[in-house]
Amino acid sequence: MMRMKQLFYSALALMLFLPSFLSYPAHAAAAEGKITSKDEVVYATLNASGSLENVYVVNTLEVARAGEIFDFGAYSSVKNLTDLTEISQEDQTVRMTAPEGKFYYQGNLEDNTELPWAVSISYSLDGQEVEAAELAGKSGHVEISIDITGNDQVDTVFYENYLLQVSLLLSNVYQNIETSGGMVANAGKNKQITFTVMPGKEEGLSVSADVEDFEFQGVDIAAIPSTLPIDTSEMDNMTDDMSELTDAIGKLNDGVAELKDGVSQLNNGAASLQDGSAKYKNGINQLDTSSSELVNGSQSILEALRTINQSLTGQSNEMDLSSLTALPSGLTQLGNGLKEVTEGLTSLQENYALAYDALDGAIQEIPAEQLSEGEIASLYGSGANAEVLDRLMASYAASQKVKITYEQVKEAFAAIEPTLTQISGSVQGMSGQLISIADNLTTALDEMDMSGLDQLQAGLAALSTNYNEFHSGLTSYTKGVSELSSSYSQLHSGISELTGGTSELNSGVVELHDGTEQLYEETEDLPEKMQEEINQMIQEYDKSDFEPVSFVSPQNEKVTSVQFVITTESIKKEEKETKTTAPEKEKGFWELLLDLFR
Repeated sequence: MMRMKQLFYSALALMLFLPSFLSYPAHAAAAEGKITSKDEVVYATLNASGSLENVYVVNTLEVARAGEIFDFGAYSSVKNLTDLTEISQEDQTVRMTAPEGKFYYQGNLEDNTELPWAVSISYSLDGQEVEAAELAGKSGHVEISIDITGNDQVDTVFYENYLLQVSLLLSNVYQNIETSGGMVANAGKNKQITFTVMPGKEEGLSVSADVEDFEFQGVDIAAIPSTLPIDTSEMDNMTDDMSELTDAIGKLNDGVAELKDGVSQLNNGAASLQDGSAKYKNGINQLDTSSSELVNGSQSILEALRTINQSLTGQSNEMDLSSLTALPSGLTQLGNGLKEVTEGLTSLQENYALAYDALDGAIQEIPAEQLSEGEIASLYGSGANAEVLDRLMASYAASQKVKITYEQVKEAFAAIEPTLTQISGSVQGMSGQLISIADNLTTALDEMDMSGLDQLQAGLAALSTNYNEFHSGLTSYTKGVSELSSSYSQLHSGISELTGGTSELNSGVVELHDGTEQLYEETEDLPEKMQEEINQMIQEYDKSDFEPVSFVSPQNEKVTSVQFVITTESIKKEEKETKTTAPEKEKGFWELLLDLFR
């Protein structure tokens, strides 16, 4: 037993003496070390409202040559995280002896330290703003709002060049989660909400959900340099696509210009059609108006011929020669009347021919080609003004309806002119016969040769019979003209509506062309503008040329990386106090050491 106690006290003396013995040569022999790089990870803790509570920095030094090294920072205290050697601090200079390799130490920053970003977090329950501490354990519709702005009290190099990733882990008590701009992902039974804040941007973020027995693990914010280069190869393809789009818009504008010319021609043709139709309508109305006079005059002629014929059927010796002498004069007047009718019919035929030619020419100018459903769909899909296209299609349908209707009644229109010519010729022949009979009768009366009366009677009888057939045909013809006049009024109304539609269409297509021309002018240099925007975006967000600087001191050199890890405190319900047994008294160093030898 005595031997064991002697060994114990000898070992104890050796342990107390050995550290001082070993440390002295280390300090005495310390040489100047060499640092090749330095990384900083800034850890910050915020309260639930976003106010800063404490900040510390974990420094990683890459030591290429062991020895005494220096680092700088406004630390309130420092701690060696690599080994048990002491670190000395004088003002903002940190001195340490480090072995070769990575050397870690922690520096706790002063209480007045500020971060490059100001974070403000607010909470509302069922639309009413509440303090974070009052929200624990509550139920209802909760909204968490996070406002992130730049802090001009800190070097803006971090705010302007760092990308922030803001994340919230919501437990399964959160239901009906809604967020604006955030990405929701599954994390086991929980939901991970992630936001991205671009460099130099201030953002307002929010998450809302229905919550039972509210608790919140807090907000995690990671800030790293936005050093990812932007690949512009796809953007080159996009600018090429924009060039194709511009070319397509140019072709569309050219097509609309051609459409404008075509619609203008259609409008001019419709106007000519309306003029020709108006002339035709006036002519057919005049013909219809004069038809009653023509029929009445023909009826008078027919009755006169019948009277003359009946008068001549008696015996020659019973005839009143005084009345007979008046017959040549009556026949002459009748022949001259028919001659005037012939002239009227000839004038009517000529006017009708002019009106019909104008109408036929105008309708023939309407294109006969039918648009397919595919062509119509393609036209609507070209991006042209839908309202203008609707009017275009309505006018197109009306013009095609007029053309089809005209083709159906064209034979009736075409038959009128030769019928007028035939009637005019027949009336002219009858007029000549009547005048010839009157002349022959006058000669016969002068010579008092009654033998010619039989021939006269036969001729007048034949003339009366033929004229009766002519009168019947004339009556039927005038009825047809009356029906044609009435029907054509409706057709003319349709042509007038067509002309009005093509006029509106022409105005609309002119507006459409003005629009496509303006669109082309504004998009003609779209690829160049887009490239400028891309270059500006690259300049704004591509921080690949950013050179890191120390957050804790501008004296630090060879800084290769500075990152920020910011967390907020969680919101938890207060746990009920439970009775616990008193913990055993911790053993001191000597007791623990003695236990080794018991």
